[in-house]
Amino acid sequence: MDELLLRSLTPSVLAVLVRRGADFAAAEDAVQDALVEAVRVWPGDTPRDPKGWLVTVAWRRFLDATRADTSRRRREDRLDEEPAPGPAPAVDDTLQLYFLCAHPSLTPSSAVALTLRAVGGLTTRQIARAYLVPEATMAQRISRAKRTVSGVRFDRPGDVSTVLRVLYLVFNEGYSGDVDLAAEAIRLTRQLAAAIDHPEVAGLLALMLLHHARRASRTGPDGSLVPLAEQDRGRWDTGMIAEGVGILQAALARDRLGEFQAQAAVAALHADAPTAEETDWVQIVEWYDELAGLTDSPVVRLNRAVAVGEADGPRAGLAELAALSASLPRRTAVAAYLHERDGDLATAARLYAEAAHKAPTLAERDHLTRQAARLNAERR
Repeated sequence: MDELLLRSLTPSVLAVLVRRGADFAAAEDAVQDALVEAVRVWPGDTPRDPKGWLVTVAWRRFLDATRADTSRRRREDRLDEEPAPGPAPAVDDTLQLYFLCAHPSLTPSSAVALTLRAVGGLTTRQIARAYLVPEATMAQRISRAKRTVSGVRFDRPGDVSTVLRVLYLVFNEGYSGDVDLAAEAIRLTRQLAAAIDHPEVAGLLALMLLHHARRASRTGPDGSLVPLAEQDRGRWDTGMIAEGVGILQAALARDRLGEFQAQAAVAALHADAPTAEETDWVQIVEWYDELAGLTDSPVVRLNRAVAVGEADGPRAGLAELAALSASLPRRTAVAAYLHERDGDLATAARLYAEAAHKAPTLAERDHLTRQAARLNAERR
């Protein structure tokens, strides 16, 4: 079963049902039922037109679900509208669907969560991790969003900032492992940049390109994580870096700084350094100061502590870290790194081991475990 194929088709199928008058919550349920049926049927009999098959099955599931609540005449009218067998139109509705899901009746955070779940293909656990909240909390948020838009006509698209937030989180999830998901986020952001003259759209596209340019060097042959300082910079995609820097410079020249432009500026400084030792950490700290003023994000403050530790020494970084909550994800790993830089190997080894138990992914856990083992071996 090709899970990536199913994921790529989901937005278009969902868009077909919404355009045909299905409310969003009912349409998503119908599409999910169709995906379950595809997992059952396709391994033994893959259709020649996967999208057309999913549209037909999802529409029938929608009709079945609404039959008990609609009149006979309404049912017959809808049955007449059932898509005819044959190839479905090759129309990319994904970006439009992102805007429709950013509905004005939803708060931005609810719209992002709903879109990530229904269109982006992320699990509730992945979304909760991105938002730094428990999975149960995120499940409730998504359920409330579905109830809010149940029965609402999706004829008033949401704003650009909400769509950008969704694309950013989809890319981040892909950047953490699923390269195809990251590439899809870049593709959609390119479409958006071509359609809208907006500096933050350009900033997000630049940020994605600058990060994606390093994808080949981020893991070793065995799948292990390779920290930025240890990556083979000869494997970075210089063409993609040049494109990202050019887009960023044009956006910054408009003097309408936003979060994504500032993040892209940090990524550009990393990309511009010939070696890790030549990284301009002082400028990076300054950009994190800008970011902190724009977002007041605890993740930004955590990254800033790392940058301060590089620019002004590990003890300065630890002083910044002391002001952050101990429950902040990856804080323990940062503390371990800064203590190692400060020469306190015993504390660093203990913290690396502690951070490994909290790691959100297997690759990250293995990396932190190896760091702890390395320091313990050096101390013997």
